[in-house]
Amino acid sequence: MKAVQLQDYHRMEVVEVADPPVDSGEVLIEVVATGICGSDFHGFTGENGRRFPGQIMGHESVGRVAAVGDGVVDVSIGQVVTFNPVVVPEADLEKYRGQEQMSPGKKVIGVTPEITAAFAQKITVPARNVVALPESMPIELGALIEPLAVAVHAVRRAQAEPGMNVLVLGGGPIGQSVVLALQMAGVTNIAVTEIMESRQQLITQLGAHAVNASAEDAAEQIIEHFSGPADLAIDAVGIDPTLRLALSATRLGANICLVGMGAPKISLEAFKISTEERSLIGSFTYTAQDFSDAADWMGQAPPQAAQLISRKVPMSAAQEEFTHLAEGGDTPGKVLVMLNEDQQN
Repeated sequence: MKAVQLQDYHRMEVVEVADPPVDSGEVLIEVVATGICGSDFHGFTGENGRRFPGQIMGHESVGRVAAVGDGVVDVSIGQVVTFNPVVVPEADLEKYRGQEQMSPGKKVIGVTPEITAAFAQKITVPARNVVALPESMPIELGALIEPLAVAVHAVRRAQAEPGMNVLVLGGGPIGQSVVLALQMAGVTNIAVTEIMESRQQLITQLGAHAVNASAEDAAEQIIEHFSGPADLAIDAVGIDPTLRLALSATRLGANICLVGMGAPKISLEAFKISTEERSLIGSFTYTAQDFSDAADWMGQAPPQAAQLISRKVPMSAAQEEFTHLAEGGDTPGKVLVMLNEDQQN
């Protein structure tokens, strides 16, 4: 089979690799599409220290079941599926049920270097990580489920509720997914800060209010839009300026959820947390239930979801796309790499 391999930092190449074996309890998936995650193109540049030359990355995927191993009875050949990339050892499943992302023994498909992941035409995953999808949905929407699960987990960690005024910092793919997850949770009054004009337009199309993050009076604009400070904020960037804006534009006692990982270290205006009793909450990946719920919602093909896909490209364009994204090129939403020639359009 063919795969897109990280040959060296800043260099991707389409290579031939052996088809993965299908062991007992595993499912072989023929991959249709895999989204390029921010962590992927930061791995492409070597910035995040979590991807390595020789690795085949990719974890935001959808495909069809091509084969099943012994003992697998709950999926069928040809079925449309996605997979949860967080693989918890079988021995730890019960102990970490409901907090699977906390398992110290977990492996993450697309991150763990020795796993041939989803920028390949085929991938094997444990059957327990396979999530079936309806045939009726546009199949490429399945590649949006993993980032939506990240957002669902953050929205739940932040304790968002209907009727709240919610501020989202950053209108990139995770910020966009947070908008959808807030809508899943019944939140309708959402403001999103973003620098890129094309993303501001996309945010508006999703039904949220876009604020230019570079404006000196961004905090005042947010407060004016909500007729008061935001009830909570979800930071999908995770750098000093976004966290500072979150602290300036939220009410006393507000929750601020940090899901973006734009910088390994950030500085805090401590008095805005302690004396104004805000809570800073971390959020990382998702539970199995978050992932399942995201898949259920995306399986309904919500009309706004398709707007998150900016373009679909063949494997041969991976080097160009990774470079463009790593350089901050103007791409409002998600880029999907189509892994089989007859599935590109």
